[in-house]
Amino acid sequence: MKELVIRTGKEKEVLDITHEVEQAVAEQGVKEGICHLFLLHTTAALTTSDLDTGTDLDILDALEHIVPNLNYRHPHNPRHAKYHIMATMIGPSISVPLEEGKLQLGPWQRIVLLEFGGPRERSIILHCSP
Repeated sequence: MKELVIRTGKEKEVLDITHEVEQAVAEQGVKEGICHLFLLHTTAALTTSDLDTGTDLDILDALEHIVPNLNYRHPHNPRHAKYHIMATMIGPSISVPLEEGKLQLGPWQRIVLLEFGGPRERSIILHCSP
């Protein structure tokens, strides 16, 4: 297992972390199998996405539209409740097949971290298994 630490720069953003994951996969030495990624946070999420210009903002705008501003009851910080809901909708993990030591992603598919409560350091556990 390996921990990836990603530093986000904004309160909300979509970060392409494909390159960092590819480097970590190469270090693991697994040629055929699955790469599992698990994010150790509740106000961010992991997924794959097309990242044509503006798609990142479209994703964030759509999530803002889906999750309304309500009078949330979260005791720590009611403002974070919305971020927890967004993160729960997307999820904290993804699995990507490996072939010949390479991530098997579609031609437009990128691995992305969706930040909802930044800027912060985000930790991702990466494990490649045959």
